[in-house]
Amino acid sequence: MGKFIDFLEKRVSNPMARLAEQRHLLAVRDGVVSSLPFIIVGSFFLIIAFPPLPESWGMTQWATENADQILIPYRMTMFIMSLYVAFGIGYNLAQSYKVDPLSGGQIAVASLLLTITPSVVEELGFVLPMQYLGGSGLFVTIIVSILSVEIFRICKQRNITIRLPEAVPASVSRSFEALIPVAIVIMLMTLITIIMGVNLHALVEKLTVPLVTAGDSLFGVLVPVFLITFFWSFGIHGVSVVGSVARPLWETYLLKNGEAVASGASELPHIAPEPLYQWFIWIGGSGATLGLVIVMLIFARSKYLKSLGRTVAVPSIFNINEPVIFGLPIVLNPILVIPFIITPIITAVIAYLATSVGLVSPTFIKAPWTLPAPIGAYLATGGDWRSIILVLVNLAISVVIYLPFLRIYDKKMLAMEQNEEQ
Repeated sequence: MGKFIDFLEKRVSNPMARLAEQRHLLAVRDGVVSSLPFIIVGSFFLIIAFPPLPESWGMTQWATENADQILIPYRMTMFIMSLYVAFGIGYNLAQSYKVDPLSGGQIAVASLLLTITPSVVEELGFVLPMQYLGGSGLFVTIIVSILSVEIFRICKQRNITIRLPEAVPASVSRSFEALIPVAIVIMLMTLITIIMGVNLHALVEKLTVPLVTAGDSLFGVLVPVFLITFFWSFGIHGVSVVGSVARPLWETYLLKNGEAVASGASELPHIAPEPLYQWFIWIGGSGATLGLVIVMLIFARSKYLKSLGRTVAVPSIFNINEPVIFGLPIVLNPILVIPFIITPIITAVIAYLATSVGLVSPTFIKAPWTLPAPIGAYLATGGDWRSIILVLVNLAISVVIYLPFLRIYDKKMLAMEQNEEQ
């Protein structure tokens, strides 16, 4: 077992940990994360526009009559989240290169906007279609944001900039330093979109169809679930590693579902946005460790596990489980690693199947991750009471799976405590 763990750590976990620290992946991750306040706040207007109440209630009738006005904040936030993500990626990538981050963010936004061709509408003039500023445009946003900042970096490193005397204020000087890179990016994107007539969004959409389809399948759900708990088993933040790659896909699913709800669609297109993982699979945090905490509170006999259970109970309810992972510890623990990996795989299968057959509504709301799971699941599904039952079922299953392994570990801890007392 020891040699196998050493092999996995050297050949798999360490290379993947280095990949997670890769500059561009970090910029994408931080750029998406920076847009979360807009996604969370904007998504709650979907609940207001489509309240989880009987249709005969006055609140529901009022919301139906005023849905277009209620959804305006949603359309200015979550619906165009690619615009916010572009700035976030550009800012963070430029900052990592130690070039002006504000200019990096602005160049990325300009690059994204230049991938969209305005239309002329009578009485309004030029109108910019918003469809590619949401989930549909996220992949293009990542590509052009990175490209534009790389052009900015190359120009800066090779002194292809306009330098002003030192007496000029720094803010003015930085603006002129970005002048040539901005010109290059604008001309490049104009050449691609206007002169060559290439619709980057349509092109990328065709290329990513297999990826989107695979990620929304049961297999596509199980792979990140396994990898996240696998990396945590070595003390590596699994969500940071896997999420930096998978989160753009998860956000695309979430936004597509939100758009479907806003348009009045009866069925939502995607099963596997990130809230599916958050509320139905990772109950209490990665590894579904709230079940483990419940087992500790009820069945632990050793002083250490009893005390630890009481200490970590409240954070676990709010999905903070680092104290459990490092306190037991689960990291490199051959006894507890097994249920830590198995439990979310089983809850993932149940959650996916329950959603795919219509027992529970797909998620389309980005509820704050620190909410207790039943509340978060209820909000994420737009008020589907069946989601609460699914959470409780998966929680009960996690308790059953963790119980025998915790008892084995508890006996070991109890024996150690008794030896120390003698």
